[in-house]
Formats: sequence, structure tokens, C-alpha cells
Amino acid sequence: MTAQAAVPVAGEPPAGSVPSPAERLRGWVFTPVPLARVALMRVVVYLFVVYDLFYVVNDPPHLAQNSAVLYRPIRIRTWLDLPTPSSGYVLTERAVVIAACALVITGVLLRLPRWLTALAGVVVAAGFTDWVSIGMSYSKVDHDHFALIMAVWVLPTVGTTLLRGRGAGLRSEAAGWALLCIQVGCVATYFLSAVAKVRYGGWDWVTGSTFAWAMTRRGTGLGRALLDPPWILTASQFLIFAIEVCSPVILWARGRVRYLMVLGFMVFHLSTYLAMKIHFLPLVICLLAFLPLEIVLQRREKPVP
Repeated sequence: MTAQAAVPVAGEPPAGSVPSPAERLRGWVFTPVPLARVALMRVVVYLFVVYDLFYVVNDPPHLAQNSAVLYRPIRIRTWLDLPTPSSGYVLTERAVVIAACALVITGVLLRLPRWLTALAGVVVAAGFTDWVSIGMSYSKVDHDHFALIMAVWVLPTVGTTLLRGRGAGLRSEAAGWALLCIQVGCVATYFLSAVAKVRYGGWDWVTGSTFAWAMTRRGTGLGRALLDPPWILTASQFLIFAIEVCSPVILWARGRVRYLMVLGFMVFHLSTYLAMKIHFLPLVICLLAFLPLEIVLQRREKPVP
């Protein structure tokens, strides 16, 4: 039998050739990852969105009652000419977002038409973005929701994903692109936070008494215990600033190094919560995009007796 010559796949460089920079960039941006990883990420993200509506950005229903007096729309609401929120508006929006989240999660557990879960995902993205922008149009803007907003916009682009069953173990370039977008959102939050510290607070943010002021104003018992000796808080400021500046490294880190960096970020957020009751739960949820979540779905093979 005559051996057949291998036919190169369209879009892939011939065997043995050196990939061009464009091909390397494409391989990094569209690295195939298991669809089960995105399926589990969807469940976690959309469950958290419902939690967020009631326990994180939970004030739009109360703020909307005084919208004519206190409402100062952030720039995106001005650009899109979004309406001044009313109580009926925000309560209806919350109900719609919850229903759409339930539909997306159902689509992960049970096979639903692709167009239906995609449409529900877009509804969540638009509704939740509007909800968060309302909550931040009353003089206080938090930066911990950027990656979560990114997540709800890119997850619907992946298509059908199931936790188990046929297709759950397949790898997808679309899944890799979506997770990379969430990862970039996380890194941008950290890195731009460091830029903002220097831009608005100057280098005094790092070298001054920033944490000491924060501990005296809203510190817990643990936080106030760190006031003496004062160099502990100053060293913490340098450490946090360095972590935020170096955060882009995690995009290229792999294996154990990446997992240790994720653990370091989570320890950082845990420490700020224990010391000042400041949490970054939306950002912590999105850090899961760096982890191989599908391993929790893999059944351990039982040894044959």
C-alpha cells in the first residue's frame, strides 16, 4: 500500500517550519482549552452575578428613589444616553437578569438551543452592565467589577458548553479567547490600579502613611494591631504596589508558577478583608479563569480489584 503524503491543515504552518510572530500571537490568543472549563466558569460567574445583585452592588433600588437629586451618570451612561433610573426600572432589570442567569446555568446543566443560551447571556451582559453603572452613578466608583463585566460579555461567545457528557472534554479556541479576555480584565484591574495610585496620589501613596490612615479610619482589630511598628504598613504598601505592577507576568506564566501567583492574589485580598473589611469578590471570582477548573469534574478511576 502506498503511503499518502500528509496534507497540512488550513491556517497551520507546514510541519517543521518556524512559526511567524503573527502565528505565535494567534496561538497565544486562541489557545484551545477544554469546554468543560468554560462551562464551570459560566456556572460560577452567573451564580455570582445573582449574589452581586443582592449583596455587592445592591443599592440601585434605594438610590433610584432619589435619582433626581443624587444621580450623576458615569461617562458610559452619558455616551449611551441611558435613562435616569427609577425604582420600577431597576427592580424589573434585576428580575430579568436573574431569569437570564438561570437560563444560562440551565443550558450548562442541560443541552438547550445554542441561540437561546447565547441570547440569555447577552441579556445578562447588557442588564448587569447597566445595573452596575447605575450603582456607580452616585459619587462612588469601584474598580473591582471590570473583569466581571468583561466575563459576562465574552462568555456568551463560546457557544454550547456542558459540564458532563458529549462534548464536555473537547477543546475550543473560542473558549481560550474568552478566558484570556477575562484574564486580561483581571490584570488590567491590578496594573491600572498601580498607575492610578501614582497618578492621583503620587509616590507618597507608596512611601507615606496611606495604610495607617486607612487602619485608623476603618481598620479591624487586626488592622489596628499593625499600626505599631509603623514600618509594617509602609512595607505592605511597597509590596502591594510591586504585586500590581508585576501582575501582567501571570498572562505568560504557566503551571505551578501561575497557580502560586493566583494564590498570592487571593491571599492579598483575604488580608485586606481581614484588616479593613474591604473585599474584591468580583475580581476574586474572575481569577478562577487562570485555573484548570475542569479537573474538579474528572472522576477518579477506581482501581480494578
